[in-house]
Amino acid sequence: MKSVLRTRSLPGLLAALALAALTLLWAVPAPASAATSVSRIAEALRESPVYVDPAASAQLSSGDATALAEQIKDADKALFVAVLPADQPTGNLLRDLRTATGVTGLYAVRVGDRFDAGADSSVLPRSAVRNLVASVEGESDAKTQLDDFTDRALANMGGSAPASWGSSSDGGGVPVGALVTVGALLAAGGVGTYAVVRRNRRRHAEEQRAALEKLRVVVDEDITAFGEELDRLDFHPAEPGADDAMREDYEHALDAYEQAKSFMAAARHPEEVRAVAQALEDGRFSLARLAARREGRPLPDRRPPCFFDPRHGPSTTDAPWTPPSGTPREVPVCAADATRLADGRDPVMREVDTDQGRRPYWDAGPAYGPWAGGYFGTGLLPALLIGTTLGTIMSTPAYATDQGSGYEGGDISGADFNSGDFGGGGDFGGGGDFGGGGDFGGGGF
Repeated sequence: MKSVLRTRSLPGLLAALALAALTLLWAVPAPASAATSVSRIAEALRESPVYVDPAASAQLSSGDATALAEQIKDADKALFVAVLPADQPTGNLLRDLRTATGVTGLYAVRVGDRFDAGADSSVLPRSAVRNLVASVEGESDAKTQLDDFTDRALANMGGSAPASWGSSSDGGGVPVGALVTVGALLAAGGVGTYAVVRRNRRRHAEEQRAALEKLRVVVDEDITAFGEELDRLDFHPAEPGADDAMREDYEHALDAYEQAKSFMAAARHPEEVRAVAQALEDGRFSLARLAARREGRPLPDRRPPCFFDPRHGPSTTDAPWTPPSGTPREVPVCAADATRLADGRDPVMREVDTDQGRRPYWDAGPAYGPWAGGYFGTGLLPALLIGTTLGTIMSTPAYATDQGSGYEGGDISGADFNSGDFGGGGDFGGGGDFGGGGDFGGGGF
């Protein structure tokens, strides 16, 4: 044995070791192919609206993907579509994809035969996303599902496509010299295009600031009024008869007052006043509960504030009301306004300043939409405002574009987005963030 090892040449020994290593590698099963990284998908979507993972190419052909991308580019909308294999991890997929791509828009993802979507609220409201996803849930064929979703989404979403997608033409068959010439012209015009984009964004920012200043007057009045209610409240936590429930209601009202002031001080966009109105509405409900406990009455049900002026506090009933030149509808009203209506008198309405003088808030234009939405919620408000100026504006898809974070579809906003906007409407199932209308903040996708 020793003689055999001594006489074997070094090259022969190395060859034997290499053969043994190859044999071992051949015998060990290869690991499953790793899922495509979110960064890779995002990189592809920044270049084109449609990405089909190589492992999912059987779902959507190259030609169909190209046609879908052309349709999206021609519509000039920030709709991103990704087709991924069934084993792609779906935990926080939409939120992470939106973060990695960094572009405000609508994101639609098909994983195997599962489908869901999420969008920035400035592009498409969350309720609209859920409805669109639900409308294509039963379609198992990827091409049909994605075509139908795209057709419906493009007709409803706001914003515009990102500049990184370029033209809808792929340049096939165009001479190289012509491409160079076009490239030079585009480069020369790029400065002008960039200037236009900057000017448009600057104008949009100025409009947002002006709208916020209008709202600030109204919201500051609300905060002041609530503070005066607290000052007039004849309650002391240590007074005879006070119990823990009363003290809890009182503390909750005080906290709501401080939150409202803090939220308003930090507001930079009109949409952010929703949180202020929500805090004030919550505080007034706590005061209503406190009053009921002190007077020995049943605790009030949680109801919207008085439609005519949220400063009146929680509504106690619904009453018929017909706005000028409008149709009758039921609106939530406080006890005092319910009595006025029953007596044939006008309710005490909240008026705000406009270019045409003082007018009821629902007849004062879109600037007051976020404020009213904070009190009544986006689900209830449109029904209350049917036929009014604000209701007409809020019923249009374009309204959503003005109510977001300040970024429109196609803007490079990076991680500056509300993760709660990306609550899906479909069901990727099996946990993760795909499924059931949760949100990117930690629930289902």
